[in-house]
Amino acid sequence: MALHSIIPIIRSFDENAAHAFYLEFLGFKLDWKHQFEADLPVYMQISKDSCILHISEHYGDASPGVSIRIECDDLKSYHTQLIAKQFKHARPGISEQPWGIEMAISDPFGNKLIFFQSN
Repeated sequence: MALHSIIPIIRSFDENAAHAFYLEFLGFKLDWKHQFEADLPVYMQISKDSCILHISEHYGDASPGVSIRIECDDLKSYHTQLIAKQFKHARPGISEQPWGIEMAISDPFGNKLIFFQSN
């Protein structure tokens, strides 16, 4: 038996806001989307490189306000790309930590993504 990487489920309240933040701003791509009917909650998988996230509008799947850490190879370059987009709702900075550098960004639903690069 072996364990593999995790796929966090992040709570969302609005598909359009999630799309603008995760796909347009952060640069993830939509892998798939599921919705039982047009007026029911959306559940989707997004990815960027080997990072996979599930975004859910279903109230029982996750609680808003979580923090997740996402390891990066070249955080400063990613930061430069994000700042160049001049996204209306987020202008993240990089902070130095004893273990490396971090860039924390809150999504529109109160979840915090902490991108990090170890020393």
